[in-house]
Amino acid sequence: MAFMEKPAAGKVLLDDTAPLTAVIEASQSLHSHTEYIIRVQRGISMENSWQIIRRYSDFDLLNNSLQISALSLPLPPKKLIGNMDREFIAERQKGLQNYLNAITSNHILSNCELVKKFLDPNNYSVNYTEIALQHVSMFFRSEPKWEVVEPLKDIGWRIRKKYFLMKIKNQPKERLALSWADLGPDKYLSDKDLQCAVKLLSSCSHPYIYKVTFAMANESSALVIRPFSEKGTLKDLIYKAKPKDPFLKKYCNPKKIQGLELQQIKTFGRQILEVLKFLHEKGFPYGHLHASNVMMDGDTCRLLDLENSLLGLPSFYRSYFTQFRKINTLESVDVHCFGHLLYEMTYGRPPDSVPVDSFPPAPSTSVVTVLESILSPEAMKNSMPTVSRLLQMPLFSDVLLTNSEKTQFKIPTKLKEALKIAKECIEKRLVEEQKQIHQHRRLTRAQSHYGSEEEKKKRKILARKKSKRSSFESGEEQTMKYSNSNNSGSGASSPLTSPSSPVPPCTAAGASTIPSPPPPPAAPPPPPNLDVAMQPDLRPVNSTSRGALLSSIQNFQKGGLKKTETCDYSAPRIS
Repeated sequence: MAFMEKPAAGKVLLDDTAPLTAVIEASQSLHSHTEYIIRVQRGISMENSWQIIRRYSDFDLLNNSLQISALSLPLPPKKLIGNMDREFIAERQKGLQNYLNAITSNHILSNCELVKKFLDPNNYSVNYTEIALQHVSMFFRSEPKWEVVEPLKDIGWRIRKKYFLMKIKNQPKERLALSWADLGPDKYLSDKDLQCAVKLLSSCSHPYIYKVTFAMANESSALVIRPFSEKGTLKDLIYKAKPKDPFLKKYCNPKKIQGLELQQIKTFGRQILEVLKFLHEKGFPYGHLHASNVMMDGDTCRLLDLENSLLGLPSFYRSYFTQFRKINTLESVDVHCFGHLLYEMTYGRPPDSVPVDSFPPAPSTSVVTVLESILSPEAMKNSMPTVSRLLQMPLFSDVLLTNSEKTQFKIPTKLKEALKIAKECIEKRLVEEQKQIHQHRRLTRAQSHYGSEEEKKKRKILARKKSKRSSFESGEEQTMKYSNSNNSGSGASSPLTSPSSPVPPCTAAGASTIPSPPPPPAAPPPPPNLDVAMQPDLRPVNSTSRGALLSSIQNFQKGGLKKTETCDYSAPRIS
């Protein structure tokens, strides 16, 4: 979005969490290099796809940029001699396809700006850091007490959300973090209600919500200022990362994978559930729970980024819960996201896939019980447990909370009604997307089943049986026609020709020359014309009919006839 461009009313903004898939369709050699034609698709609709052309050097440049993640990605090696051979190009194309599959299937890499720009340059060519700086500079004109210390480059995963380290001019030692974000596709509040709701965040007080120092919004974006914590987030604690490092460096491939201690899992889990229950009771939509949105303050967890749902930003785990139709409310989304967070706290890493068929050994069986109630295949088929139900489970029910801070979050009645309507709109879009994905999955499964080798063999066998049956029925039909024609008159009689059939001319010898008759028509013939001369039917007798007739004659038995009494009245009568 260009600087200060205002989104049009009703404009649908791009959902950055929609997964991109890429398939190399062809390659073409031009002079001394090879270009690869790639079909990129967003989501499940083939209509939402486009072509890009990339060289091997483009792949190599992307791979160098992604080295910060410390992941070992399967990029094919360079080759200087023989790199224009047809066989080599085909082999390299397979290797590059594997590379694309690897980066698009990785949850963190697929959402990073580098990959988005590589696959979708039209929508991600803008420098959002510069745009954010321009917006922040305009803000400082009206609020001169703030000052930017430095940009916090790429510390978050969102492409359209940027962070800056701030300070107050008369308090130079105090550090704050400013976040600026563009509006997202789920922004359903009016501009007036949005500004009111965002300003309200600074008045919210809860022991497990991170304090907001200042917040404001306009018709195109919003910024929020909070205290900067050197300890970082819960994700930083799990991965033992530095808060100011880039997101890819911190979380893609940690050197040591280790979960938290059981008591930490119990305490942090209970605190997070308590604040979710508070927000649900207030009717405030959230839907953005993950370990990077939980700030650590000593041994206390405090929730971050309450503004995300107001701005309409998509959730970090959206590509997961859109696959399951039972997760269709923001409350169930929060519970599902809590399952991801609990798994990460327990095992030191996110789950490889969801649902989770079997869970590794955990510090306590009560942890696995909670995880199974949220992330197991059975849980996905049924509805998610409520937050209140989770609080009653043995893992959290015996945790004593010592924080006595008072809670305060007064939402005006009109704004509460607007939040309710916005929440319903967010859930409606979620349900519609889940329905489309479900229908697409069924269609894909049916096509895959229909195209399998086993199904092809079955169809061939059925086709043969059908062909044999139709041939047999056709033979029987011909037999019945011949039999009926014999029973309808003398042997010399024949069907009458139709009015449209010309009478064959007589030869000099008096005999008629008759061509071979055409195949019988599908529709019944028109009524016969008795004024037209009849011609003998010289069609050959069907071999099946002749065999049946001969068999009947040969098997004839005279003794099988019934005896009859004959009264002879032919003799003369004498009276």
